[in-house]
This record gives sequence, structure tokens and C-alpha cells, in this order.
Amino acid sequence: MGESYDVVIAGGAVMGSSLAFWLTELAPGKLKILVIERDRSYARSSTALSVASIRQQFSNPINVRISRFGIDFVRNVKDWLGQDGGVADLGFHEGGYLFLAGTPTQARAMAEVAEIQRAEGAGTLLLAPEALAERFPWLDLAGVALGSFGPRDEGWFDNMGLLGGFRRAARARGVDYLDDEVTGLVREGDRITAVALASGRRVACGHAVNACGTRAAALLRSLGEDLPVEPRKRTVFLIDAPNAQAPGAPLLVDHTGFYLRPEGRHWIAATVPERDGPADPDDFDPNLDEFEDLVWPRLYARAPGFDAVKVIRAWAGHYAYNRLDQNAVLGRWPGTGNLYLMNGFSGHGLQQAPAVGRGIAELIIHGGYRTLDLSPLGPERILTGTPFLERAIV
Repeated sequence: MGESYDVVIAGGAVMGSSLAFWLTELAPGKLKILVIERDRSYARSSTALSVASIRQQFSNPINVRISRFGIDFVRNVKDWLGQDGGVADLGFHEGGYLFLAGTPTQARAMAEVAEIQRAEGAGTLLLAPEALAERFPWLDLAGVALGSFGPRDEGWFDNMGLLGGFRRAARARGVDYLDDEVTGLVREGDRITAVALASGRRVACGHAVNACGTRAAALLRSLGEDLPVEPRKRTVFLIDAPNAQAPGAPLLVDHTGFYLRPEGRHWIAATVPERDGPADPDDFDPNLDEFEDLVWPRLYARAPGFDAVKVIRAWAGHYAYNRLDQNAVLGRWPGTGNLYLMNGFSGHGLQQAPAVGRGIAELIIHGGYRTLDLSPLGPERILTGTPFLERAIV
């Protein structure tokens, strides 16, 4: 068959490159590793098109733990990656997240998950409308029952800096990167013996990893298996609002259906489209009407300082959306002894990449998790149709 590697990773954006780094970190010099990426520019990767934020405010403990490690990694990236990573700082802006609840039912749910977050070390504060008005006087709080604010360990950072750091460190330690696309998996019994490439080549492997983002399901279908992960298009708007006076603004997630955060002297805003469903994986045309129809009316109602707004540019990215429960699908695929999944992050993959890469590396090298137990996110639940729900999806 020719080429052979101990580990072949399909997909070289932040998830695949994180895994490659951690394999070299946990088993230095012991594995021959190949990362195969279809677009070396990463221009259409979820990593590149992300709004690059990190938070502790999730609704189940394992996601809080994953992000707790992620924030340490982002803050101390030079210490984690060392000189091989070539990145000294990711420009972390600790602006926090502010979630707003509009009904008593939403407020009760918000209070329940805040307890979970605080039990895991998060600094989540619950703020009644009076406290919100004092802290964020630029908001119109009509219809707001409660706010949940993360005053520390939440914010936004350099997404491509993180990807570049993982990739440089992995390559410096001997990981090979190949410009190609994994189009199929070759199975013999319960083992994946090789990957088939768009170029017509085959590469033999000891372990295979699906880190294909929005194309993960297509790769698994080469085995006749179904993965409920699909691309969902999200249009993001960079806007200028000259009358908006909101110093120290957080990333605002409004219950009426939009989010907003500062971006230098401008702002980033987006919403979930009203008809949200699977997108063509090659469709990256922004839905420009969403701003006038959906985002701006809600934004202006919440923050009157956004009365005069100009869209500077817009872009569309894709979530690798897990239809079952909007949670990651991690671990060894049932029925195979050496196929691992890192898929279905539903919009929060970038911040989870440090912990997930480490976890899958532990599975490959040690046969089990050694740090964070990621088994609740295992793929067995996909086959049984048993959701492990994450309610805090943005």
C-alpha cells in the first residue's frame, strides 16, 4: 500500500491540529502522525469563520470543565505550546458573557445552570434587572427577568493564532501535513486499515481520526454509518454604531434571538435564522437580509444607542451542528477498534479544542481518559438515540 502512519487525522483545522500537538506532547517521538487537510488556507473552516469566544456558561458540567481548561490554555498559550508554537499571546479580551432571560421560566433555568457553573469554578453572577441597569446602563431592560454574567474567564481571542500555534508546534515535532481530502475509510473487520484520498492515493493507518468538521457525516457514510452532524449556516455582521456608548461591553446573548459583542471600535452581531436547517457545505454566501429583518430591530429595542448602524461587512460560517443534542461527539466509534470522532461541536468547538485534543490523544495513547473524563460525550448515544443535551447554545 505504500505510505503508512500510526495516526492519520482527517481534518487539519483547530481540532485536528490540537490532537496532533497533544499526541506529540503525550508520546514524544513515538508516533508517526499525518494530518490531511483539504484547504490549507483554512478560509472556509469553522475555525477561521468563528467569532472566537470562550465562556464557562454551559448547562452541563462536562462542558464547563472543558472550557475551564480551555481558558487556562488560551491565557497561557506560550507555556503550553512552548517555543515550537511560535505564539506568545492570543490577545484574550476578558469581556465576559451576558445572557438575558425574558420569562420566569427562563430565569429559573438560568439560576439552575448558574449553580452548576459555580460548582465547577466559574464566576457566574445572577443579576436582577436593577443590578443589570447599574452595571450596563446602555441596555433597555424591558422584558428582562434575569441576567447571567461571567465577570471572569470569559471573552474572545485570536482564533487563527490558536490554530497556527497548534499547527506549528505539531510540525516542529515531526507531524506531517498533507494537502488532500479524505474521502473514505477502508475497513477490515473491526479495524480501519487505511484512508482513501481525493487524489486517488491510499494511506495505511494504525488509528484513524475523523476531525472533518461539517463534512464529518460524509466521511462516516463511507462505512455505511450515520452521524447526525450537518452544516448550519450562520451569517455574522461587522457593524459601525457611532452613537453606541457601551464601554466594557460583554458578549451579549439576548433571549429575543441575537448576540452582540465589541470588535475594536466596531461590533459583531448575528442571529439564528428563522428557517434554520442543513446548508450546502459549499454555500458561504451571507444572508444579508437577516440584519435588517432580524438583528437590527431586536438590537435597537435592547440598546437604543444602536439607532444609527452601518454594516461594514458580513460573512457566513458553518456550525457542525449535532441534530441529536447540540453536543460534541467524542471518542471511539462503536464497532471499530481504531476510529475516533471529534465532531458535532455545534458552534463551540474552538474553545473546546485544547481539552478535546488532549482527551482524544489520551484515548489513542493510553486507551482511556487520564485528565477530563469525556465519556458522557461518547458516540454510543448516537446509536441509541439518547440525547445528552446542552441547553446553552449560541
